[in-house]
Amino acid sequence: MDPVRHLKVSIIVLGLLISLGTFGYMGIEGWNFLDSLYMTVITLATVGFQEVNALSDPGKVFTMLLIVLGVSVLGYIVGSLAQIMFEGQIQRIVGRKKVEKKIEALRDHYIVCGFGRMGGLICKEFSAKPLPFVVVEKNTEVIEKLEEEGYLYLRGDATDDETLLKAGIKRAKGLISVVASDTENVYITLTARGLNLDLFILARSGDEGSDIKLKRAGASKVVSPYLIGGNRMAQAILRPNVVDFIEIATGREHLELQMEEIIIPADSGFIGENLVSSGFRKETGVMIVGIKKSNGSMVFNPEPHSTLSERDTLIVLGQPAAITKLEYIIQCSSCAADMIKRHKKPLNES
Repeated sequence: MDPVRHLKVSIIVLGLLISLGTFGYMGIEGWNFLDSLYMTVITLATVGFQEVNALSDPGKVFTMLLIVLGVSVLGYIVGSLAQIMFEGQIQRIVGRKKVEKKIEALRDHYIVCGFGRMGGLICKEFSAKPLPFVVVEKNTEVIEKLEEEGYLYLRGDATDDETLLKAGIKRAKGLISVVASDTENVYITLTARGLNLDLFILARSGDEGSDIKLKRAGASKVVSPYLIGGNRMAQAILRPNVVDFIEIATGREHLELQMEEIIIPADSGFIGENLVSSGFRKETGVMIVGIKKSNGSMVFNPEPHSTLSERDTLIVLGQPAAITKLEYIIQCSSCAADMIKRHKKPLNES
């Protein structure tokens, strides 16, 4: 139990002890309420001023017991206060309140359940994007690492409804369950799906066959690290250059080339345009290697005259600066409209 909890419990015990002493004197000595309360307080505080009235033998025994209990409880309270002050618990409490307010303000964020090796890598990638997220973790030692990294976190069990509600699951865009146990991942998935039917849930699968259970529990997508790792190692022998290219294109640590996905928003000026008239390649230099259509179908190596539709996702390959520029152009409707006009003119003239 943490010092703050100790203090709360000891204050409650002190209140019960005062009530016991007051009603005890009223019952044993027949005193009125005020005299009984006064006698209880000076006894518990060990002031020893004087008895309100002469005590009977049962009253003296009761007073001695009250003094022993009172000294113990007050000593416990003083110890808890000292621990809070010397260990910096007050700062932690204030800091934790600020963190909780930040979590309450999150919208369209992701909840990462578990901060192990996989959870740590996910958080690193999200932070580099950046993408809003909060971590749910119950291990005390792991929480210290979270504090060092400066990530938003919530201490608790992700299988509990209350914990996920505090993490803002009703407002969240997605949940990633990467705890070590497949059983816990299934429970987390069940709980999350029950609280938010529209939530995107990505779950980690360890044992063979657990992916089926996770999908039955409501997972939108299941990933098996062992399957992916084994396949990657095999491909590193069979197709080493292909693997090197993928690692360069998808790794955040590589600055020369990256692969990213960009969604065409509903109010974009590029809707109805094709890849040529949009001028994406000419303006930024990025390569569009694929388009995931709004109906879920994937178009690989799209034709130059492929038409762009609302909510299409562009899979692009290029330098990070060029990708960032393309993201800005697509998201900026006014910039998009100007760019379309600028590119249409030469096309018409030609």
